[in-house]
Amino acid sequence: MARDTGSEALARLAEERVDHRFKGLPPDAAGLTVGELAAQRRNLFTGGFTTPVLALSAERLEHNLALMETYAVRHGLAFAPHGKTSMAPRLFRQQIDRGAWGITLAVPHQVRVAREFGVERVFLANELVDPAALRWISAELDADPGFRLVCYVDSVRGVELMDAALDGARRPLDVVVELAAGEGARTGVRDEAECAAVADAVAGTRTLRLVGVAGYEGEVPRADPERVHAWLRRLVALAVAFDEAGRFAGLDEIVVSAGGSAWFDAVADVFAQIPELSAPVLKLLRSGAYVSHDDGHYRKLTPFNRVPQEGTLEPAFRLWAQVVSRPSAEQAFVNAGKRDAAHDLDLPFAQVVRRDGTERPATGVSVTALSDQHAWLRTTDEADLEVGDWVGMGLSHPCTSFDKWQLIPLAEADGTVVDYIRTFF
Repeated sequence: MARDTGSEALARLAEERVDHRFKGLPPDAAGLTVGELAAQRRNLFTGGFTTPVLALSAERLEHNLALMETYAVRHGLAFAPHGKTSMAPRLFRQQIDRGAWGITLAVPHQVRVAREFGVERVFLANELVDPAALRWISAELDADPGFRLVCYVDSVRGVELMDAALDGARRPLDVVVELAAGEGARTGVRDEAECAAVADAVAGTRTLRLVGVAGYEGEVPRADPERVHAWLRRLVALAVAFDEAGRFAGLDEIVVSAGGSAWFDAVADVFAQIPELSAPVLKLLRSGAYVSHDDGHYRKLTPFNRVPQEGTLEPAFRLWAQVVSRPSAEQAFVNAGKRDAAHDLDLPFAQVVRRDGTERPATGVSVTALSDQHAWLRTTDEADLEVGDWVGMGLSHPCTSFDKWQLIPLAEADGTVVDYIRTFF
């Protein structure tokens, strides 16, 4: 059977039945399709949703998508947002419709999801030496002339393993040499001489094609603007040296890629200074957390804090839970915990309280700990909190917020749920 087109596969998401798999959704919606439930435009607070329930702001999502599209265009950057953040094909499509070159991913399973939903360009920001995954990707390349995948290489041994797995492939796999962000950083080649050795190993194969250089400045040790700019200049210098050595001969474009969510302003600064090479340069930015932003880690780290004239991202997630216990004047518990809320970087932030249709700031309420299914709240004398109240909490770290929810209501400011975002982790 032929695979659906990306549009057909996305349309089929609306045909999925609502059932026990999807927490937080109205119990009386069981049996409806996602599309039917969306058409009812139920209210998040009065439409039968159960707590805990994670909601994504429709207006803030749209704002963030538009802002990064504008930023990339303004700075002459191609954009391949990191899809590991959301693993939501509908969001992939919205990002591509807003001009993204393609989608960045991290592991083969994520590539399979993207391909199922019609993504034609993938930047795999990781080494790939798994023979089964390489053979599958090779088959995808052979079957679809419009599909392109670029991935990292960072060792001669890795090149040898890839070459063996891809023996007999009709199309070579495009690779970029990954430059490590420094000693003690994560993956990547530690010095330029070894980069050259890895590039030589690629040139000695028929199954791989060297198309550029890449890395991740977020791993620069003791990162600050000076160190990050210095590493990015090393990355550009490596591309220039490779080009001068003829390593990119015959290419239609040369890929130079970097850019997480904390330093994309530095990437824009340094990539603007890339000199003319033997082929046009694809300056590929890969930031991903912007799509929902957050109320903690990325709110503090976003480059827009340094360049506020360029715009402001808006946190789009809110986790709603209900007060189920109020054992003392200093303590309360809501029914959302580690299974529902990101907690790897910061605890959730109590923001608002709803009672009888009225919403007010969560004055005097803070989250102090999480159990599996409870959040521990500390309450001061200012707190007005009763059993049954709904508490809206902001979250930190988008990647570990999306991955706890398979179907996320997309809600407008008044609580009207206009659609649902399906994730695949």
